[in-house]
Amino acid sequence: MELILIFISAAVVNNFVLSYFLGICPFVGVSKRISSAVSMGMAVTFVMTITAVVTWLIYHLILVPFKLEILEYVTFILVIASLVQLVEMFIQKISQPLYEVLGIYLPLITTNCAILGLALFAVLREYTFIESIIFGVGAGAGFTLALVIMAGIREELELAEVPGIFQGAGITMIVAGCLALAFMGFAGIS
Repeated sequence: MELILIFISAAVVNNFVLSYFLGICPFVGVSKRISSAVSMGMAVTFVMTITAVVTWLIYHLILVPFKLEILEYVTFILVIASLVQLVEMFIQKISQPLYEVLGIYLPLITTNCAILGLALFAVLREYTFIESIIFGVGAGAGFTLALVIMAGIREELELAEVPGIFQGAGITMIVAGCLALAFMGFAGIS
């Protein structure tokens, strides 16, 4: 039951994008089309899950026993950068069209603060190995959910009559704010 609560909390209640405002760059940049949003969401979910596994192992098997917790940030950043490079090479090899659609946003996963936040939150909350994995999958699912909802709304807005002053970034920020307010309702914030 606790694992389900961790998943739901990471995906909906404490959504990284809409509650913590982490990962805003790909949230705004890749949410123009549902297809690219789903692809980016899957890539981020994969990186988040693997990051949760690898950073937990490194932290608990290397950093803590050797009293090197001070190297936590540097270690986590190196792990994330390496994992993203692997994912980028994999996507380029498997699906060149997807690689081209994701464009610059794929390497930006490396600097996506949501992924670093995941690793740091898992340590801060003292999650076990399994809890860290569930937290990673839930955070990735929440990131994908936010991205797909935003992409769906933006696709519909292309057909709507939006006043000239709000077109483009203006309406995107308004929609993002409304989504964040809606997700705050899951946390009981009113």
